[in-house]
Amino acid sequence: MRTWWLLGVAIILCGCVTLGMSHYDEMYGQSSVQVRSVEYTQGHGSEYLQLVKPVLEQRCVVCHGCYDAPCQLKLSSPEGIDRGLNKERVYNGTRLLAQAPSRLLFDAKSTQQWRDKGFTPVLNERAQSEQANLAGSVLYNSLLLKMSKPFAQQGLLGNEFDFSLDREQSCPSMDEFNDLAKNKPHGGMPYGLPAISQGEFKQLENWLKKGAKMAQIAPPLDAELKQVKRWEQFLNQSGLKHQLAARYIYEHWYLAHIYFPEQNSSTTPNFFKLVRSKTPPGEPIELIATRRPYDDPQVARVYYRLMHERSSILSKTHMPLALSDKKMTRLYEQFIGPDFEVTELPSYEPEVGSNPFKAFSAIPVKSKYQFMLDEAELIIKGYIKGPVCRGQVALNVINDQFWVAFVDPEKNSIPAVSELLMRHEDDLALPAQEQSNVLPISSWVKYANRQHEYIRAKTQLANELLADGKLLTTDLIWQGDGHNDNAALTVLRHFDSATVVKGFVGQAPKTMWLLDYALFERIHYLLVAGFDVFGNIGHQLHTRLYMDFLRLEGEQNFINLLPQDVRQEIKNHWYRHSNVSLSEFINRKSLLAAPTGIEYTTDDPKTELYAKIANALKPVLSQRYDYKAIKGPLAKLNNLPYQAINLLPQVSFVLQRQRNGQHKAFTLVHHNAHYNISSLLNEDAQRAFEEDTATLVPGFIGDYPEAIWYLADDANTEAFVTQLQAVRNEQQYRALTQAFAIRRTHPQFWQYSDLLHEVAKQYRGVEYGLFDFNRLENR
Repeated sequence: MRTWWLLGVAIILCGCVTLGMSHYDEMYGQSSVQVRSVEYTQGHGSEYLQLVKPVLEQRCVVCHGCYDAPCQLKLSSPEGIDRGLNKERVYNGTRLLAQAPSRLLFDAKSTQQWRDKGFTPVLNERAQSEQANLAGSVLYNSLLLKMSKPFAQQGLLGNEFDFSLDREQSCPSMDEFNDLAKNKPHGGMPYGLPAISQGEFKQLENWLKKGAKMAQIAPPLDAELKQVKRWEQFLNQSGLKHQLAARYIYEHWYLAHIYFPEQNSSTTPNFFKLVRSKTPPGEPIELIATRRPYDDPQVARVYYRLMHERSSILSKTHMPLALSDKKMTRLYEQFIGPDFEVTELPSYEPEVGSNPFKAFSAIPVKSKYQFMLDEAELIIKGYIKGPVCRGQVALNVINDQFWVAFVDPEKNSIPAVSELLMRHEDDLALPAQEQSNVLPISSWVKYANRQHEYIRAKTQLANELLADGKLLTTDLIWQGDGHNDNAALTVLRHFDSATVVKGFVGQAPKTMWLLDYALFERIHYLLVAGFDVFGNIGHQLHTRLYMDFLRLEGEQNFINLLPQDVRQEIKNHWYRHSNVSLSEFINRKSLLAAPTGIEYTTDDPKTELYAKIANALKPVLSQRYDYKAIKGPLAKLNNLPYQAINLLPQVSFVLQRQRNGQHKAFTLVHHNAHYNISSLLNEDAQRAFEEDTATLVPGFIGDYPEAIWYLADDANTEAFVTQLQAVRNEQQYRALTQAFAIRRTHPQFWQYSDLLHEVAKQYRGVEYGLFDFNRLENR
């Protein structure tokens, strides 16, 4: 009965659409932007929030939520739904000229302005009748196409489905949709996933019939608004010292999702974004929309405001930051209390704004460094979850798994170090000062020479300060002030995405970074504040190449803690089969002459050093993702043979049903090994497949699940582990997915998706956000 009903609707509506495409204007009038906004307390608004928004989030936003959403279609907010589609890709590493930014809320103030910028609607914008609202909606017809042409349940999808990141995108207007339906009948939505249920389809259909009215979520609580007022007052005081501090804070926190835990005990509080506004506290926010957070605002006075985040929360962009009275006191102690004077505010000229060592030279190094360390995970998440970290070319500058620790601020802010940074502030300039259109090679040599000068001076100073080796011990490492678990982090690359978490996660890695203030700051201004996702190929290439310097410098800081006679040997092993790149050549002489002050007792000093650092940080070392805490059959997955690991996707989520009906969650992470990561493009040639490792941890790591495994009971778990251990080829891997995976074609895919998110809420709490299914494998 259901099948006949769907076919009937499809035939009727396809007829309407076909007729409409030839006489649309005559039938329904000229296209014009519609007013769809209603109050959240009204009937249509309440219906949208309670019945429609949950369906869109669970079935649509999991693929259409951010910069990398197909066709720039962001269904995570009313503004995004109303904005619609655009054929131009944001992520395009080959464009010769920077493109105009298309950031929702920032780069256009109305739907009409988005139309003027080339976005086409997914909702009907002609006559508002029930028939026209369905026949003229790309959203509706995309859902209907999938409902009328479902794919086979289970099994693999054919070659007509393309799931690659750089795949061709159709992005049809209603004028083009009929041709799409004929030429690509498999192109219905959700793309490459099962159709939504009949009940969900009817829910969206009814909403669309009525004109697709939408409401924003309820406003923040009064207690939260009170905190917003306090923080805006704190950040917008008139003194030059206060204004400089607020600018520095903003340029490091602008990607964060700020919340007030003391005012909201819920696991899903209201979140806010720190923004620049033309208007002071108490007035409506008028956003300053510049490409970068330090670009010239073109106003006499910038105000830093907290804007309510009303979009759906996505795991891949969610970076929660808790603000409290204690945090405000800490900021006062770091930026206002210290005895320094600000006689004038820095300019916003690119050569100043892009260089934090110039712009914020008046602020003591210790204050800036402590501020960054306090929320080190958040700062590094900026380049993991910010716009830069998407795509294999953007990420092949880092290893698949490495640990991160930091130089102690007491030792990194002595007068000699501060003087070094002041003398070499020009050498510390970053490629972002060239703006978003840059020639790749012509200015590259300039930055290479500057890096060479800085590294030479830094190494010389270090050799002088550490000549006796007494300071070159684990005491050099920041130990989190005895309580801060940001002191130890792990970065995990998943080929074309990445994750950063607290703690030293997994087996001992190939490499480790030890960051000092200047290095930490440059990483942020290179990959976050200074990166323009809309920039040209030169800008993106410069960013990638310059990051080589910073990675090598971080690795070098770690190597210098090892015995002198093994430093070069270990570095050579990290860069096997490598032609000497320019960045490696420049860093070649950065090995310290000073001896280490650490006593080593084994013939494996690198592993011994890992253990010593972990022991020094033990009081603050997060155990949240401790792979050793996993017991039973699943523990064997931490020792899989490399042949099985080679066939695994980068990130797999495992749900294990318990006898009481509850579920435990695990993440199986595949770490790709490399002989070196010097090559910009030919990554496969540098792969050391026999050295691949895998780590199974409790909970969720990553935002883009590539495989979802469901283990129904103990016997199922045993069988899964045994079969995975024996996998040696693609055919055996597909047999494994047939037996245990929730594939794209699973008939209950959406029920398992809901379960996955429900379990993730329990595990992640305030860190919870919707996963992204764009990388889900078809195997």
